[in-house]
Amino acid sequence: VQLQASGGGLVQAGGSLRLSCTASGNIFSINDMGWYRQAPGKQRELVAVIGRGGLTDYTDSVKGRFTISRDNAKNTVYLQMNSLKPEDTAVYYCNIRGRRTMLASSRDYWGQGTQVTVSS
Repeated sequence: VQLQASGGGLVQAGGSLRLSCTASGNIFSINDMGWYRQAPGKQRELVAVIGRGGLTDYTDSVKGRFTISRDNAKNTVYLQMNSLKPEDTAVYYCNIRGRRTMLASSRDYWGQGTQVTVSS
């Protein structure tokens, strides 16, 4: 299973970016999909998560600014980021929890990370 993330870049404060992440390869089902981020010198933190049925949750610092969504037919998760702030600067990683076969246990899969830089 491979996760390919895209959409990062450099943006001014107040701007917007949209991240995408598509899972490919031999995967039977995907449960939760989410985005994490890691800023220099800090631990990786969960930014947003979406369940298979569409239920979402966000870390407090991004509520009202970020929106997570998914397209189950395309095995893709999105993160729309609006009103970006310099403190949103980090490497963003997509994550899925899924299983490769019907009998396999669920496990986490990670994308390669995409840099988001917000200038003041």
